[in-house]
Amino acid sequence: MTTQTKAAVLRDAEGEFAIEDITLAELGPTQVLVTLVGAGFCHTDVVPRSLASYVLPAVLGHEGAGTVAAVGADVTRVAVGDPVVLTYASCGTCAQCKAGVPAYCTEFIALNMMGGVLDGTASATDAAGQPVANRWFGQSSFAEHCVIDQRDVVPVATDLPLELLGPLGCGIQTGAGTVLRGLDVQPGESIVVFGAGAVGLAAVMAAKIAGAGEVVAVDLHPSRLELATKYGATRVVDGADPELVAAIVAGGPGLDYAIDTTAVTSVMEAAIAATGPGGEVALLGASVDMITLHPTQLTGKKVTYMLEGEADPQEFIPYLVEQWQAGRFPFDELITTYPLADINRAEADSKAGTAIKPVLLP
Repeated sequence: MTTQTKAAVLRDAEGEFAIEDITLAELGPTQVLVTLVGAGFCHTDVVPRSLASYVLPAVLGHEGAGTVAAVGADVTRVAVGDPVVLTYASCGTCAQCKAGVPAYCTEFIALNMMGGVLDGTASATDAAGQPVANRWFGQSSFAEHCVIDQRDVVPVATDLPLELLGPLGCGIQTGAGTVLRGLDVQPGESIVVFGAGAVGLAAVMAAKIAGAGEVVAVDLHPSRLELATKYGATRVVDGADPELVAAIVAGGPGLDYAIDTTAVTSVMEAAIAATGPGGEVALLGASVDMITLHPTQLTGKKVTYMLEGEADPQEFIPYLVEQWQAGRFPFDELITTYPLADINRAEADSKAGTAIKPVLLP
């Protein structure tokens, strides 16, 4: 049975989202229909605006949360009525998935960044019967309903504020996971986080959970640096400081870890320079910027472009919920909610930095 629903559709890379009626195709054997109650707006959701090859029109959104409305014939992980957080897509069968690091699934790009079904068939149509891409990160959750594979839903308890949990599926997971899983920061170690947005502040919160000895936050906005101090930064640095690296290392040999969330060339280079011998750098941001380095600048250092914090959502999202319930991970304080119909205002506020983590409420 097909499903009629409303969704925020982007038709023009330079245009606005518009709320439209769309039809979702019948569920496949392992697919789940979710009635959405909240969906985070992430910087990655505007990437299709700069990808000439991305197929529009499309429904975006990849930080959804809601309740299961219907299940395919072979679904065993969830049942109708279950509250779930949606996360990125993975195949479940490649070596990386089997090793517990689905963020490096060999099909990650095809499943998450192309917006369509792997076999090329249309899985959603608009009011005129024309195809609409609706598999962005396997979910396309800027809508009242979405279809997602059972592998990519994480069941949660019924007594949680479900409408606020969507960001745990990607942005918040990325920041916290990078610290606690990808880098595995240990008590007493030092870390610098470039960019105090949702991902960066989640990383700062996680560094406090990890017991890091020194947590340095870097940003251009004093209000963001104030928040970073509130959530666990032991020191903050103005990103416009002409002696940025010197201000970060403060006369020392460099920090143990660095995280960049900005994807700005000069900032990524500063992250590498601010780590000391044996240091590790995780680059997280999405942009077209590149870095050029002499090999000696990497002496004794490890640099990686890390996806989703290298976290396994089935294990890590429940862990983050536990940390939030214990008062150690107040990610909900970063959220500003908007009706789905106000998606263009949410995007503008996110771009302007006036909203750290917009969450759309269908």
